[in-house]
Amino acid sequence: MADTAAAAGRNDLDIEVSFEFFPPKSEDADQMFWRTVSRLESIRPAFVSVTYGAGGSTRERSLDTVRKLARTTKLKPAAHLTCVDASKADVNDVARHFAEAGVKHIVALRGDPPQGVGKKFQPHPSGYGNAADLIGGIRSIGDFEISVAAYPEKHPESFTLEVDLAMLAAKVDNGATRALTQFFFDNSAYLRFLDRARARGINIPIVPGILPVTHIGRVKEFAFRCGAAIPSAFARRFDGLENDPEMAKLVAVASAAEQVDALRREGVRQFHFYTLNRSDLVYAICRVLGLGAEAGELDPNRIQASI
Repeated sequence: MADTAAAAGRNDLDIEVSFEFFPPKSEDADQMFWRTVSRLESIRPAFVSVTYGAGGSTRERSLDTVRKLARTTKLKPAAHLTCVDASKADVNDVARHFAEAGVKHIVALRGDPPQGVGKKFQPHPSGYGNAADLIGGIRSIGDFEISVAAYPEKHPESFTLEVDLAMLAAKVDNGATRALTQFFFDNSAYLRFLDRARARGINIPIVPGILPVTHIGRVKEFAFRCGAAIPSAFARRFDGLENDPEMAKLVAVASAAEQVDALRREGVRQFHFYTLNRSDLVYAICRVLGLGAEAGELDPNRIQASI
């Protein structure tokens, strides 16, 4: 059975969306970022999250970005926080800085080793050992809303999905209030994971992560790193479009809208978009779904049929 958690009544479909951004790295990227924020603000997301690099490598940029979001927009920023290469004291200090900036929502993640694929996470000698420990530490600092990661197709470091579910249960026990899933393209994997989580008594919202695809080669690399499967029928949609970016965008919009609409029909009402700081695709997807100012009667099936 699919999740039927209620979402804010902002639209006829009664669905709720959130967006993930990463902090801009240059002046040009900064200008593009705020144009992205301005465009997506009209969608009225439940929150927007800002990533945080391994070992705090984007600490200042992340902090500056969430401060500005909290100060200059109507959006509710959520700050990512990891425990890679950092002591408990350092991590707690960052959490306090976020709180002082007016951020009341943290996305708590163990984080990936900075060395990359194939390297195993090693806790800092005086740091948090895993995401569940991190959540417990954050909870002791303040009354944050805490979102965490979930993996419908198993975290690549876990031996079994049951190990993953046990970790998710530990995160909830320590104070997690929402789970955001790794992106996936097979809805049945998410629905099976949801059923197993509910059977274990994990009752927080488990929000599907949606990744719009334009460059299938890059996405295959992402998927390999995180253990996400790409169905062959889905991948074939992008065959021959490597040098046709505009058509690839159309296929990406139709595919993501189709995925969300199929999950909506299963009772899912909350969706988290990995934007890669690209407003055009996510904005178009949301408009197809009927979200945004003066959204028209756009039908994802009609868009799909046209490409």
